[in-house]
Amino acid sequence: MPYDPSAFPPFAVTVDLVVLTVRRHALCALAVRRGEPPFQGRWALPGGFVRADEDLAQAAARELAEETGLRVHDPAVPAQDNGAHLEQLATYGDPKRDPRMRVVSVAHLALAPDLPAPRAGGDASNARWAPVEELLQQGGYGRDAEPAAPLAFDHAQILADGVERARSKIEYSSLATAFCPPEFTVGELRRVYEAVWGVALDPRNFHRKVTGTPGFLVPTGGTTTRQGGRPAQLFRAGGATLLNPPMLRPEV
Repeated sequence: MPYDPSAFPPFAVTVDLVVLTVRRHALCALAVRRGEPPFQGRWALPGGFVRADEDLAQAAARELAEETGLRVHDPAVPAQDNGAHLEQLATYGDPKRDPRMRVVSVAHLALAPDLPAPRAGGDASNARWAPVEELLQQGGYGRDAEPAAPLAFDHAQILADGVERARSKIEYSSLATAFCPPEFTVGELRRVYEAVWGVALDPRNFHRKVTGTPGFLVPTGGTTTRQGGRPAQLFRAGGATLLNPPMLRPEV
C-alpha cells in the first residue's frame, strides 16, 4: 500500500519555555497571561508553535528572543553578554493537553542572570516574573486580589520539571554560574544556590568548596564593593562542566 499522509490525524508541535532567573534573592520564572483562547486570561509559560521552516532549537531560541529579548549563549564565546543558557527539558504529549487539537510540546529550560521586567509579546496580554513557589502552589497563581487559578495547559508540571532539573543539575555541573553575570563574587554565587535550592548555606563552608573545586571558578584579579563592606574578589566561570566533588544539596 502506498503511503497516504491523509490517513493519519494531523497534530502540531510547540515549544514551551521554563525561563528561570534570580530576582531579589528568589528563584523566579517568566509567566505570561494568555490573551487568546484557550485558557484566555490564565497565566502560562511562554512558548508557541514550531514554524514549518525551523527546527526545535531554532523555535525555542526565537521564542526566547521574542519573550525576553535574550539570545542563546554561544559556548564558544565564554564572556558573551546578555546570553542565556538554553537546553531541551522534556517532551509532553498527553492527547488532552491542548483542547484545540493534538499538540506535542518540547519544553526547554532557559537560565540567565537577573533579568529586567519582561514585555508581553505574541498572544500574551501581560508578562511578569513570579517566584516559582507561588506558581507551583496547588491553588495556582493570582495577583492583585484576583482568584488564584492553575497555570494553563500542563504548564504546572512542565515548570515543576524545569525547576527540579535546575536544582539537581547545579549539584554536579557549573550551571549555577549561568545565573551570574560574567564576573561575580562567591557571595553572589552562594545566593544563587540558596535561591534555587531554597535553603541557607554556611558562607565559609561554601567558599571553601567552590574555590577548592578544580575548574569551577577562575579569579579575574579584580574586586568589587557592590555588596557593601570590604572589597570582595571577583571570579568568572571556569572551564569545568562537571564538578568533582559535586555540590550536594542539603537535606531539608
